[in-house]
Amino acid sequence: MAALSFRLAARELRSGVRGFRIFLACLALGVAAIAAAGSTAEAFRHGLASQAREILGGDLYASVENRDFTSAERAAFDRLGITTYTAAARAMAEAPSGDRRLVSLRGVDHRFPLAGTVKVDGAPDLKTALADRDGVSGAAVEPALLDRLHLKLGDRFTVGPITLRASAVLVSEPDGLSRGFALGPRVLVRREVLERSGLLAPGGLSGRAVRVALPASQDPRAVGKAVQARFPDAGFEVRDRLDAAPGARRLIDQLEYFLGFIGLASLVAGGLGVAGAVSAYLATREPSIAVLKALGADGALIRNLYLIQIGLLAVLGVAIGLAIGAVAPLVLGQLAGPSLPIPALFAVYPLPLAKAGLFGLLAAAAFSLVPLARARRAPPSALFRRSLGGRLPLSLETLGAVLAGAGLAALAVATAPTPIAAAIMIAGVAVSFAVLWALGRAAAWGAGKMRRLVSGPAKLGLANLAGPRSAARTASPAIGLGVALLACVVLIQSALLTQITTTAPRTAPAMVFTEIPGGQAAAFDAEVAQVMPLTLETYLRLPFVTGRISGLKGRPVDKDRIKPGQRWAFDNDIGMTLLSGAPPSNQDGGGETTAGRWWRPDYAGPPLLALNAELAEGAGLKVGDSVTLTILGRDIEARVAVLRRIEFGGFGPNFNVVLNARALEGADLRNVAIARLGKPQEAALTRRLGDSFPGVNVISVREQLDAAAALFDRLALAVRGAAAVAGLAGLLVLAGAIAAGARARAREAATLKVLGATRGQILAAYAIEYGAVGLIAGAAGVALGFAAAWPVVVKVFEARWSVDWGGVMILLVGAAGLSTAGGLLAAALALAQRPAPVLRAE
Repeated sequence: MAALSFRLAARELRSGVRGFRIFLACLALGVAAIAAAGSTAEAFRHGLASQAREILGGDLYASVENRDFTSAERAAFDRLGITTYTAAARAMAEAPSGDRRLVSLRGVDHRFPLAGTVKVDGAPDLKTALADRDGVSGAAVEPALLDRLHLKLGDRFTVGPITLRASAVLVSEPDGLSRGFALGPRVLVRREVLERSGLLAPGGLSGRAVRVALPASQDPRAVGKAVQARFPDAGFEVRDRLDAAPGARRLIDQLEYFLGFIGLASLVAGGLGVAGAVSAYLATREPSIAVLKALGADGALIRNLYLIQIGLLAVLGVAIGLAIGAVAPLVLGQLAGPSLPIPALFAVYPLPLAKAGLFGLLAAAAFSLVPLARARRAPPSALFRRSLGGRLPLSLETLGAVLAGAGLAALAVATAPTPIAAAIMIAGVAVSFAVLWALGRAAAWGAGKMRRLVSGPAKLGLANLAGPRSAARTASPAIGLGVALLACVVLIQSALLTQITTTAPRTAPAMVFTEIPGGQAAAFDAEVAQVMPLTLETYLRLPFVTGRISGLKGRPVDKDRIKPGQRWAFDNDIGMTLLSGAPPSNQDGGGETTAGRWWRPDYAGPPLLALNAELAEGAGLKVGDSVTLTILGRDIEARVAVLRRIEFGGFGPNFNVVLNARALEGADLRNVAIARLGKPQEAALTRRLGDSFPGVNVISVREQLDAAAALFDRLALAVRGAAAVAGLAGLLVLAGAIAAGARARAREAATLKVLGATRGQILAAYAIEYGAVGLIAGAAGVALGFAAAWPVVVKVFEARWSVDWGGVMILLVGAAGLSTAGGLLAAALALAQRPAPVLRAE
């Protein structure tokens, strides 16, 4: 039996794959998207792993905030291996012209870097660039600083109290990726220059780090844990070369899954194309199947005969997709390799290709076994009448299709970085697909009712829409799913971009000032008042201190008992402020008291605090509980008086911890301030503060928002392009539906022409049918995109919901237009055939 099945299958395959082109295209498209996403992510992972030591700057890294390492800590690190110590601070750089810019200043020692090379232009090496010349220390600076301050190499500039010479352009640092985002251009100097500047004094925002080159026999992960165990209260942030850039690694994982999910959605959308192609092919083989059954062939032979063909073609489609997915990252590496922000080793990686191939084979099985079940169970009489319809039989094929679909979902969840999120997304796709399928049926039913109310081409178009071969039944779910994915991406992107470019500039401060001396706070206010009016809506200054939450309810913090999303606040120093009472409602930045009562302005009792309600929930705290804060080297026991919701993008005291004004009485605290003002005022105030308060750091929020908007816009374009793959899958399904019904459409057109219908009437009927399909599927897809995008924007990103109606209309018009174009193409193909040969063939 098996030999006969293979022999018959080989004989039928000799005629080529003409009926399976859409089948192959749908499979190849989805598999290629998944394979390309996985291969690109794997290239980045291997790139990070190959340069992990350079990215970290050694084998082990440890840092502390707002203090220096103690002599005992330095001795412990020095015993581990070769060490290099760095210091970092933020300060204002000023050119002789008076132009000013916040910079990230970093001091390095003679051993830096332990791994990799600092690339500079304008000097032979880093040591030469940082050397003193004519009594002035050299500095390597990023090009952005030269542009902003209108400097050239050799010019002098000041950073806080020190004078530097721009002796080289800082091209790259080997550990730049592991250090993450910087508020200003980077400036590199010798560590001793930074240490004697006073910018590292206690109370400021500074940090120290050490990097260690361990002996080859040492396990960096074990050494890091031993260091933390030896100094449990030091507050070290420790990393090793096995996790040199955790932020980049998480980004790669999430991006791979998102792009792979789009590929999976394309497979699901293209699944209807697969099913339609198999059904169309089996329809052409109905006479052969009928003859075989009439001659005594059983259902198993019919199943095996066509299962072999479908299986071989599925392998071919998957192979095509894998080839494209494997080559695409190599092309990316050739085109954009040097400009990529993350190191990558582009090659052919078997694991992501195997995963993509398994996705493709499961999708092929899930969508092709159902029409095969109908062909196997249909009696010869039905086949001779060319009817493979009827109820779906319960058989091995349908069971296999269900298991393949379940396997597809299980594989997607198992390979996702966050299985719960993956399960929600897959459930959303499944529900969307079911809704679109039901809507297609409802559209066909509604068209059947409406055709009685119209006449001419409209009546014919609605009749076709209501018929058994209607594109509403076959193509609308796939088109709708593609539009839904595109709509979701467009709506999320537009809402977040609006938040960055419109909402945030309107609600957030335009400038932030740090390192304001506490004893000169009033003088600073007076200086700002020379440029802008000081009102509750435009200016706010507060004392600032950093500290750590070290105890909860009288016991040391147990991070394992805190929800993962809030652990960061209990594992690091965080910013805090002091208030004499509740902030005015118009200066609370959209914040809201959710529990408790604020203290009176004259309160002088034991320390009280207002706590971010999200942190309180994560730690199981409520009003009245005690919290131990380690501030300025001493522990302070405070009681939670207020829980508050904070709008971090608003204009107000957006600190996670707010203490009563007298909780740190006697401490000389530095202040921070925020201001709303126009761009000309911003430039004027920045220059003015350079004369009166040169040590105050000025951060332009407007510049940061502009940079974020530009970066987000570029990323959104790439993501939107990837989401278009699902839309292309919908178009392939539409093309498949047109191809599958070509014979019936030709017969229909021939009959209509014989009965006197004009070419224009037939074209109009087809345009109405397919245009209605595109409009219905597009509208449903946009609605589903709304449903998917809203919780992401509002709940996940906590941004304000806004709609890009222009983008929505483009999607609607595009779906209807492309579908209408498909209908006109179907009509043109049908009209291109002469009636007599078509009708004689029947």
